[in-house]
Amino acid sequence: MNVLADGDSLVLQIGVAFVLTFLVVLILRYVLLLWLGFLHHIENRGIAHESGPEPPVSIVVPVYNEETVVISALRSLLALHYPSIEIIVVDDGSTDRTVERAESLEGRYGNSTLRVVSKRNGGKASALNTGIVLARHDFVLCMDGDSRLDPDTLRTAMRHFADPRVGAVAGNVKVVNRDNVWTRLQALEYLEGLNMARRAQGLLRVVNIIPGPIGVFRRDALRQVGGYDTDTFAEDADLTLKILTAGWHVAYEERAIAYTEAPEQFVDLVKQRYRWTRGILQALRKRRAWLMSPWRGGIIWLSLVAMMFEAVLWPVMNIVGNLLFSLVALSVGAASGVVYWWVLLTMLDVAAALYAVGIEGEELQLVPYAVLYRFFFISMIDVAKLFATAEEVARVNMTWGKLERAGRI
Repeated sequence: MNVLADGDSLVLQIGVAFVLTFLVVLILRYVLLLWLGFLHHIENRGIAHESGPEPPVSIVVPVYNEETVVISALRSLLALHYPSIEIIVVDDGSTDRTVERAESLEGRYGNSTLRVVSKRNGGKASALNTGIVLARHDFVLCMDGDSRLDPDTLRTAMRHFADPRVGAVAGNVKVVNRDNVWTRLQALEYLEGLNMARRAQGLLRVVNIIPGPIGVFRRDALRQVGGYDTDTFAEDADLTLKILTAGWHVAYEERAIAYTEAPEQFVDLVKQRYRWTRGILQALRKRRAWLMSPWRGGIIWLSLVAMMFEAVLWPVMNIVGNLLFSLVALSVGAASGVVYWWVLLTMLDVAAALYAVGIEGEELQLVPYAVLYRFFFISMIDVAKLFATAEEVARVNMTWGKLERAGRI
């Protein structure tokens, strides 16, 4: 009996230690992201009214069966506040009316042009590479065919290229279809979970994922790294890491806004996050040498470690931390502690939501969803990430898959 009691006591101590570690890491993570993000916000606002050269830009739009959204996407490009652009729509073997609809907008618009090219189906990365090869200008904007850009996106992003060390600029992605609980939670996640981290990384010029809906590149950087690879399910993350490890800076521009259509059904959302996680792990696997060699570049190494932490370690800590606290509280007869724990973490999430919504001038109606954010939404996403991690380690085969779009943009 004493041995069992000692064993139970040891398990309890380990559980308490893990829970305390989880809480400390959670608070430090929030403080660090908020602090670095706010410094970036101040820095970026300092150049808000600066003007500079506005060289011509090529815009590559890969499309595959995007007939419901392609017109909105292309019209948003034609409405950009920028003097000269060429828009290259690369159809990746669509089987619907995508090409027909895109071709209806072909032509010259003042100093800008729009043309459509078609190729055999080879995947998004292949389509992007085709457009990059055809691009005539020194700067290339890559976007998804199911996104829509804010009119000032290109003008604000291009200012960062005044620094010759900047090889690419990541934009600010927002959810446009906020029609149900799932999409509103994703709208909050993009602000609090994705953009907050990207903003902090932007201060150090080591953004580790340039989002598919909005990324602007120096063509020399793309040529140096060989463009997009086709061997991962997260070609955007893979290309970003190629640019970073080649020595280029990657900046973040909060005013370069792209609106994207988020999955409206839970199953589609899980499929998307599963693919994202496996793709990120594939991109990180290709940088094993960097992960094992921090002396090769301290800031870049930290960015890679942060990506690994967010993709794998943090989901584990989030799930195990919450479960362990509940078990410890129940085992010592303090069931009310579970409620206090939930209130504490929810207060942190609400504070982060208020900050993120305020700094981006977003809808205050998103803040109440922070109450559901961690224990309802993020926990389910983290479970999907853990399954994706396990299957990636086991090298389970998977297919690309494509989300069906409702045409909300």
